[in-house]
Amino acid sequence: MTKGLVNLIPPATVVAVVCFWAFAPAAILANPWTIVIVSALITLYIQGLEFVFERHAGWRMHWREFWTDLFYVVLGSTAISWVSRMLADTPLLALKQSLGIATPWAMHWPFLAQVALVIFLIEFGQYWMHRLMHNSAPFWMTHAPHHHITQLNAAKGYVGNPIELFLISLSVVALFDLPLTAIFCGVSVLGVVSGFAHANVRADPPIWYSFIFTTIRHHSLHHSVPYEDTRCNYGNSLILLDRIFGTYKEGEAAVVGQDERRRLSIREQWLFPFQPILARLKQRPSATTDVAAG
Repeated sequence: MTKGLVNLIPPATVVAVVCFWAFAPAAILANPWTIVIVSALITLYIQGLEFVFERHAGWRMHWREFWTDLFYVVLGSTAISWVSRMLADTPLLALKQSLGIATPWAMHWPFLAQVALVIFLIEFGQYWMHRLMHNSAPFWMTHAPHHHITQLNAAKGYVGNPIELFLISLSVVALFDLPLTAIFCGVSVLGVVSGFAHANVRADPPIWYSFIFTTIRHHSLHHSVPYEDTRCNYGNSLILLDRIFGTYKEGEAAVVGQDERRRLSIREQWLFPFQPILARLKQRPSATTDVAAG
């Protein structure tokens, strides 16, 4: 397959996903399991492309990475999804109803416009939350485990501390009256773009795609080893927001990670935000011992 055709795989996948949600039988679209299955298939599909069109040998999947990624994919589609729904979406929906907020105009928009609105609402919130995480120490402590990954793969967007995964999932979509199909389509498109933005696939989409959507070039630079180089390209899927708000940076990185590229275990990822507290607790016994000895 020529390089030009490989470069068209990400945009072609976006088009295919949109067509599915626009034209699939209503019975399939109404099934709550459809979005779960589609999301899983998107990740598996992009992961499969990594074996055919590998970008960097250093990012090649191995068993330890596979099981870690699988753990986080399952966590994201179950526990994180449930917590986000219970602690964010449901309260927002209740607030919307109590305040009488209504956006009937959104229900009359063309399907593509509805999908674009969903994408914008989710990404706009994620952009500012992501940017906050890189510019505020407490928030960075929740996000840093995601930057300790030492290779990029299709499922790496799911990997991180649970607190960060919850915070980055927050959105105000529940405040808008939109068809569930449009919401699911928007989420699926974001899954495709984010999947390719983390994937070890040597596809460099054309400028009309990469001007709007995040690619592996943009996001690999965001995962650079020098911390200061990570403070750019915050758009998980919409690099257009970085262009608008002045945080876009051109370039690419083949070596990724933090703290001398030390890979964290799942346990270390979960405990990472509490390191300052744990360090103080460890110091207390020694301090007491010193006083007693004196």
